[in-house]
Amino acid sequence: MRKVSFTEFGGPDVLRLVDAEEPHAGPGRIRVAVRAAGVNPVDWRIREGQFRTIRPIELPAGVGQDASGVVDEVGEGVEGVEVGDRVFGEGTSTYAEFAVLSAWARMPEGLTFEEAAGYPSVMETALRVIREVGVRSGQTLLVSGASGGVGSAVLQIARDRGITVIGTAGAANQDYLRSLGALATTYGEGWAERVRRLGRVDAALDLAGSGVLRELVELTGDPHRVVSIADPAPAEFGVRFSGTAGSMPEALAETTGLLARGRLRIPVEKSYPLAEAAAAHIDSQAGHTRGRRVLIV
Repeated sequence: MRKVSFTEFGGPDVLRLVDAEEPHAGPGRIRVAVRAAGVNPVDWRIREGQFRTIRPIELPAGVGQDASGVVDEVGEGVEGVEVGDRVFGEGTSTYAEFAVLSAWARMPEGLTFEEAAGYPSVMETALRVIREVGVRSGQTLLVSGASGGVGSAVLQIARDRGITVIGTAGAANQDYLRSLGALATTYGEGWAERVRRLGRVDAALDLAGSGVLRELVELTGDPHRVVSIADPAPAEFGVRFSGTAGSMPEALAETTGLLARGRLRIPVEKSYPLAEAAAAHIDSQAGHTRGRRVLIV
């Protein structure tokens, strides 16, 4: 089979499309013929070696953790899924023609493989940070970097829970944020004052790592009401960094529920062939994403 791999840490140019042995589903796992794989910031952070001290990996290594596809192997002890089922979920080395998943759910009717591949990690992250920041119905949540995959998910989950959201993004994404129910404003000089004019902020999320933690603490009045998934030095401001994943099965269950009720949709901004994984990483690192980027297998 073909898969994307790298033999050394570095920039996008270290990624190679190689021939590799097919993985197989062990106990409690399933294997899918991958149709699409989600591109997440964690993928290129791992490729760069940012996590090698806290999460060592053996090289050469595959890339990717989100996928959608068709089940073609079911491991021992697995129930409720059969060969031929269309599923999406989380696994390892998903930038490949075949991948083993450790958590999955059946794809809802009407969802394409490309769309489905964009949901698992962003939904788990969005649900986790909303829980960790402690925001409740009737309160206002500020989301810095709101137009990407996680931001798109946060805005829609918050809307479903009765939470008001103020979102910051580039000028081109203001209408997009409003379409998801957010009060929108641009980042850049004077952004904090623009937020103040929109209303009181009870809690805040930093999804972009753009050096805004000081202002987020000032706007909320409490560093414990701010959570970051992107800033490398949140402790300097007393802010919590959220980096430990929660329950993917629970996140997938909530995802399918929101999709079924028509309360969630994360658009795919761009799709790439498997051979263009490096280009997908370059675009992901550049930011300014509206929704998700995926690889087509």
